[in-house]
Amino acid sequence: MKQTIWKLENKIKDYDWGSIENIPKLFGFKNPSQKPIAEIWMGDHPLGCSLAINKHNQKIRLDDLIKNHPLEILGTRTFKQFAALPYLFKVLSANKALSIQVHPTKINAQQGFARENQLGIALDDPRRNYKDPNHKPELIYALTPFKAMRSFRPIHEILELFSKINLFSLNKEIDQLQKNPNKQQLRQFFHALLTLPPEKKHQGINQLLESIEPFCDEPYLTIKTLAKDYPNDIGLFMPLILNIIELQPSQAMFLSAETPHAYLSGTGLEVMANSDNVLRAGLTNKHLDIDELLKNTQFKSLTLNELLTQPITQQNKIDYPVPVDDFKFEIIKSDNQQRVEKVNSPQILFCIIGNITLKTKFDTLTLTKGESAFIAYEAQCYHYQGEGVLAKVFN
Repeated sequence: MKQTIWKLENKIKDYDWGSIENIPKLFGFKNPSQKPIAEIWMGDHPLGCSLAINKHNQKIRLDDLIKNHPLEILGTRTFKQFAALPYLFKVLSANKALSIQVHPTKINAQQGFARENQLGIALDDPRRNYKDPNHKPELIYALTPFKAMRSFRPIHEILELFSKINLFSLNKEIDQLQKNPNKQQLRQFFHALLTLPPEKKHQGINQLLESIEPFCDEPYLTIKTLAKDYPNDIGLFMPLILNIIELQPSQAMFLSAETPHAYLSGTGLEVMANSDNVLRAGLTNKHLDIDELLKNTQFKSLTLNELLTQPITQQNKIDYPVPVDDFKFEIIKSDNQQRVEKVNSPQILFCIIGNITLKTKFDTLTLTKGESAFIAYEAQCYHYQGEGVLAKVFN
């Protein structure tokens, strides 16, 4: 191949939870449609495939480019293990909460995908749980203060939070958790909440909102905020059960399969295995499959200080280690000194800020903030120079 690096034109997703202005303000571009810009997808996922732009300004779908030159672009190792680009990279900006969700393990995704295919459930059917046979571990890196819920709180903490409010309609369920503060009972408690009969659910939510009226601290503040967008949703109980965390810019958090979570507000970079499998637990009008959700949820309690990924800094690079093969994530700080970067797998680079020039054997390309590039394995290495910060995704 005579070209090994391409600027990308990426797919914008205008989900209603996105912000009209956050991403445009951060990266200095216009939004003439005035639709929410919730996510920008960088990768070859069929629901939002990037276009690769060659040196003659011609565009080709990234998935087609990879199919045309699989070994040159992926390299033998990635091709043998994944046969495709194994990750999806996104800019994500939440103006209101996303649904509470978990993602399946690989084996559960494979079995679920095959089962739903056998049942003849169309891929675009709203009852469909499994869009593909892959798992979806993910990492979120904060560009602005980024608020999220994730993982179950320690059970004693859950009980303490419920004890501060008067939920007469849930006394039986709370008492059972009090008597048996273990994973199995936490699972039963979670299941009981998600399957409350409509009248009892309505009663419980009313009692919850009345009881927290005097409180102005967390997690009650988050419940009040969520109630504005999801007034009769069972997800309003989840801030009492899941940890609430606000990442500061440059902090990151890895979410393994079966981890309940919801992004609440803020802008960040998200990288994940190349999958779209989501099982929901609230804050949504979409399909809830409670049995499948429970089968794919780990009822493991974590404390706040266990939630962040601890970065490793080496010279001008910060690595955020993750326990999966599908993707790796690094931040590169460029200080105008020319440096060289090895290429051991296909890479996507996103320019967070600045103006950085990339050079391979055949190509020269400059990225400014908000722009991205795809680099083929065959490049082997590239030089970069300029003032700015790059996010690098590879595997």
